[in-house]
Order: sequence, then C-alpha cells, then structure tokens
Amino acid sequence: MHSILIVDDESGIRESLKGVLEDEGYKTLAAESGETCLRLLEKQDVDLVLLDVWLPGIDGLDTLQKLRELENSPEVIMISGHGTIETAVRATKLGAYDFLEKPLSIDRTLSLIKHAIDAKTLRRENRELKRQLQSKSVIAGDSVPMKALRQQISIMAPTNGRVLIYGESGTGKELVAHAIHAQSLRKDEMFVEVNCAAIPEDLIESELFGHRQGSFPGASADKEGQFQRATGGTLFLDEVGDMSLKTQSKVLRTLDEQRFTPVGGSEAITVDVRVIASTNKDLEEEISKGNFREDLFYRLNVIPFFVPPLRERKEDIPYLARYFLKEFAAAYGKRSREITDDAIQTLTRYSWPGNVRELRNVIERIVIMNPTTTKFERKHLPPLVYRDGSRRSAGTEFSTLHQARDAYERDYILKKLDENHGNVSRTAEMLGLERSHLYRKMKTLGIAAKE
Repeated sequence: MHSILIVDDESGIRESLKGVLEDEGYKTLAAESGETCLRLLEKQDVDLVLLDVWLPGIDGLDTLQKLRELENSPEVIMISGHGTIETAVRATKLGAYDFLEKPLSIDRTLSLIKHAIDAKTLRRENRELKRQLQSKSVIAGDSVPMKALRQQISIMAPTNGRVLIYGESGTGKELVAHAIHAQSLRKDEMFVEVNCAAIPEDLIESELFGHRQGSFPGASADKEGQFQRATGGTLFLDEVGDMSLKTQSKVLRTLDEQRFTPVGGSEAITVDVRVIASTNKDLEEEISKGNFREDLFYRLNVIPFFVPPLRERKEDIPYLARYFLKEFAAAYGKRSREITDDAIQTLTRYSWPGNVRELRNVIERIVIMNPTTTKFERKHLPPLVYRDGSRRSAGTEFSTLHQARDAYERDYILKKLDENHGNVSRTAEMLGLERSHLYRKMKTLGIAAKE
C-alpha cells in the first residue's frame, strides 16, 4: 500500500483529501506545518507528499528543499491557492514533480498522484538496477594476479580498443567485461551480452544482426539484432569460440565496416559498438583445426586479458567466501553470518574445478540448507569439498604415506565428531569402533575430546 503525507494548514483540506485518498486505497498521514512534516519523515518513509506552498513557519518551498536532502526522498506535488508562474517554476527547479492549484480537481489530483508514485517506483527500480550492475563489475580479490587485472582494466577501459578475455569456465570473464564497460566512456549506454554457446547455430545470425519479416519460416515480424541494440555501448560476445564460421564471417565484416545488413534485409544499418569477447578455448589451436577464422582472431585480440583459475590464486578464497556469504545472507533476508577459520582452510585446500562460480554456488548452498546457522563450520561444507581438500592436503603437505594416512584419519575423525556435536560414543558407533579404541586413536592423533 502506497503512503501519502498531506501537508496543509487548513484542517478541512487535510480531512477531505485524507478521505478521498483512503477511499482510493492509499495510506495517509497529515501535518499542519513544514516542521511537523519533517519530523514525521524522520520516523518513517512515505511515497508522496502533497505540500501546500503557504504554511506557517517554514513555507512549502523551503520544506521542499529540505525534503530533497533526505536519503530516501519522496515525490512531492506542490499545492497553492494563489500560485504564480514564478512559484511553479521555482518549485519545479527544486525537484517538485508537479504543481496543483486550489480548488483541487479530484480527478486531476488522483491522476497526478498515480503518475508521481509510478515515477518514484521507477526511480527506486533504477537505483536497484544500478546497484546490481555495480555488484556485477566488482573484481574481488587481493592476490597479485587480481591486482594486476584491476590495473589493466583501469588503463584500457576508457579506450575503444577491442578486448578478448581468456579463462576457464567460471573464472569470472563476464565480470571482467562488466568492469570494463563500467569504467569506459560508454558506461551510461547499453551493455548487451550474447552467449554464443547457448544459441543454436541457425539462430545466432538473426540474434546478432536481426531479421526482416518473412526472411525465414517463423520470422513473423521484424527483429532488432544485438549489434543494433548495443550501438553507442558495449557488445559482449561470450564464448566466441563456439560461433559458426558463417557467423564469424559476418561479424568480421561488421567490425571492419561498423555496419551490417539484417537477415532478409536490403539496407545496411550503421552502428557504433565496442566489442568485448571471451573464450574458454585456445583460439590459436582452433584456428589450426579450421574452426576459427584467423583474421577475426586478430580483430578481436587487440587487448588480450587472462583471468586466472581459482586454484592459482587461493589467497583470494577467504575473501571471496566471506564476500559471497554476505551477499547471500542479504539476498535471502538472513542476519549476518560467519564462517570459521577451519572451514576456510578446507575451502582453500579444495581444487575448485568450477572456479569462482563453484565457490559461489557452495556458499549459496550452505546458506540455503542451514537457515538457522549463524556460524558455518567445516561440517556444513559439501562432502566433495571436504574429501578433496583433505586428500590434497595430505598429498601436498606430507612426505611419507604414514604421515598422509594419519592426516586423513585425523581429519575424518574430526569431521565425524563435528557431525555428532562432539559426542564420542555416537562417533565411535558411526565409525564401527569401540569407544575406548576411538579414545586411543584420538590420543594418538592429537585430538582432544573437546575438539
């Protein structure tokens, strides 16, 4: 339910507006002065303020100016019984949505209120969209490779140079593309993404360049292509190595000429697009196999970027894990969560074949599956992460088989103790051991009962 604050020193107007608006389904509040209005808005937010120009104390225009300084400023419609053009112009410059003259027309008032609230809703959605886009362009991590990557982006983003981003699946190539666009001179224009691997070969040309009605079966109307949508902005060709040779040829011509002809069309369309491409393939090898055009490779590979796999920058894992934990706690409406150092060490030992995407999915999983947990421990991690981490830790940190076996046994017993909340009897039963035998094994491996 949208809320409206009526600010007028005439009680009759306040009451009549209150009645009409509540009949229309709005929640209403009322104030007789600018000072009261500002005090009310310190305690709660409203969507719209109907604000009289002539008020005792601070007048409506001064009140409007103070309203615009609020963090979550409401839309404001000014009201006056004897307004002038000068007053209306000043109110508009101060940020008023519109101006109404008394006596009020109910139909016009209700229509204007609806449009003003729609405008505020759109403004809020735009802020949220910008926040989401900003989060998509954050290159997180303090490892040397990531610091170097951020520095490279800051240097070349303001140019129009084409970029080719290399990296395994899940490393964050899309994130790098978003970051380049966000720091470029085109940041206020469209960022358009095309996943070349996800679009069937017979449709990708139409997706990129659009088509004209009747150009092929199913083309019931004209369609705008992604090159045209991105004009003035950035076009991101994700997994460009999966593009067919026929489409590669047309992309090459478009990059050279900055114009193209839609499928089934006769007139060329001129565009101004910066192209960023990414691939998880070795394109030079694909060229030798005849799967990728060498001339297109050189057009795209003006500024090459390499996003390292997570296993090569493990010092970033603690930061990323806590970053994703905070993100998902907020996304699912949960209070702040923590993760223990032991769990972080286990995450760090894992090989992460799915890279950052896999780590993000693991953190999302433990947040969803443990809704009441405020501190995540090693026992909350998926078994694959735990087992692989223990195996790799044993294989890389110990020089003899005996040391490796002891390390694995210690980790395994600790995990089972975690699962049974430290209860040695239940853990022994789960392991198929006598309680006294487990105690001896724990003593040998240096595990205190309280662990």
